[in-house]
Amino acid sequence: MTSKITQDVKFLLTPFHADALANVCGQVNEHLKLLEARLGVEITNRSNEFQVSGEPEQIVLASEMLKQLYQDSIDGTNITLELIHLHLQQSGTEQRTDNGHKLPKNEVVIRTRKALIKPRGPNQEMYVRSILKHDINFGIGPAGTGKTYLAVACAVEALEREEVERILLVRPAVEAGEKLGFLPGDLSQKVDPYLRPLYDALYEMLGFEKVDKMLERNIIEVAPLAYMRGRTLNGAFVILDESQNTTREQMKMFLTRIGFGTTAVITGDITQIDLPKGTPSGLKHAMHVLDGVKGIGFTHFSSKDVVRHPLVQHIVEAYERFEQKQESET
Repeated sequence: MTSKITQDVKFLLTPFHADALANVCGQVNEHLKLLEARLGVEITNRSNEFQVSGEPEQIVLASEMLKQLYQDSIDGTNITLELIHLHLQQSGTEQRTDNGHKLPKNEVVIRTRKALIKPRGPNQEMYVRSILKHDINFGIGPAGTGKTYLAVACAVEALEREEVERILLVRPAVEAGEKLGFLPGDLSQKVDPYLRPLYDALYEMLGFEKVDKMLERNIIEVAPLAYMRGRTLNGAFVILDESQNTTREQMKMFLTRIGFGTTAVITGDITQIDLPKGTPSGLKHAMHVLDGVKGIGFTHFSSKDVVRHPLVQHIVEAYERFEQKQESET
């Protein structure tokens, strides 16, 4: 059994700036501890003189990340645990997508008037490329992987470039294991609670006033999935969110609504199905039926792509292990 090669590297973070240094290290060195835990290295420092110990490849990653974070801090960026987590997602520790595909070198950026949005990690990049390339796209994976947020960003960019005439937000009105009872109000008000994540992304990218005006003019339209039957959608960017809660019939109905000049993005997490027992998921069914169909893109996310709090990634992985163990025992 061969032992791992370890080494030490020393370097200075320059120019010396006390506030920037404290910002990088965090309270009680919490930022350094996160880097140590995630990269498997040991980091010690005396003022702006740092030493990183560990495997050569991980030392390079940790050293470069510390230098980048220090420069960002000098430039005025507030270094947080979340920011470090996002840097780690982009650090190069995952050089390929889960499918084993290498990504093209040219960078993918979504440009909207209020925000410049860069995909985080290889699977998010492949997802955005797929949306730009295909008329129908599936984004499948656990919560926190950016499936819905990036779909909304692509929709806003397409609308602002006048590539589509409107955005349509669709979601099956299925309660997540709870009985919500009668919901008062008109159709939009009844569906709004189910579409809150989509609204939040729209508000961030377009602003409250603009979104409200677009809703009034039906440039942005909200519809429960059941109301899609009989419609043909032309010149639209359609997002079907939480599609794991569609039935087979609903999914087929939705996919056959797509008209000319329309892009459809279907997002879902097959580990969080809220359909009644015995009702098969339309998303799981579509994954098998449409696999290999030309013009349809599939992007599969995993726990490694989670861009929320690091604990979310560990929670997703724990549930995956538990479910795999249960399946193996049955």
